[in-house]
Amino acid sequence: MPVIRPYRPTDRAAVAEICIRTGDAGADARGKYPDPDLLPAVFALPYVELEPELAFVLDDGGTAVGYVLGTADTPRFAERFRQEWLPVVAQRYPPPVGPARTPADRIADALHHPERMVVPEVADHPAHLHIDLLPSHQGGGFGRRLMTEFLTALGRAGVARVHLGMATSNTRARAFYDRLGFREIAVRGHAGATYMGRETISP
Repeated sequence: MPVIRPYRPTDRAAVAEICIRTGDAGADARGKYPDPDLLPAVFALPYVELEPELAFVLDDGGTAVGYVLGTADTPRFAERFRQEWLPVVAQRYPPPVGPARTPADRIADALHHPERMVVPEVADHPAHLHIDLLPSHQGGGFGRRLMTEFLTALGRAGVARVHLGMATSNTRARAFYDRLGFREIAVRGHAGATYMGRETISP
């Protein structure tokens, strides 16, 4: 039976692979980007580098097959992303020249604008998260268990509420978040994205 445990540095490559294989609104993104490693450079690896205490993996036989990760303080994380993480990856992934026209351009633009994470409408939900599982381990209750672990860790740290952003087109993910008690938060100016939030779990 797969187990949930804290992230370890040896999980880094597996976390990146999971991010890529679920990075196209839940589907495999390996054929969508010229360099699919761009996705984890934005949505996974900065979290395990900057806030590893809030990263948990689903371990199946010694290999991570899913994860939940995030931050307790989104504005502070955005600052650290710019100061500590962006210099590490900026040369490999330069910002697009001119308007972002392709999917890769849009992700590179997001990389170079971490302040995009600070959304006024969710200011009272200061934490945020990302959760992904390989298709082979979806639908078995593991996502709920990962989320419970993360929400409890936030509650233990004194964080009252958390939010997430998701592609509106990802209806399967939306159903999952609805079942877990997340509620939609109205956010202006983010076409194609849905924001949701809920309370953390007090230990």
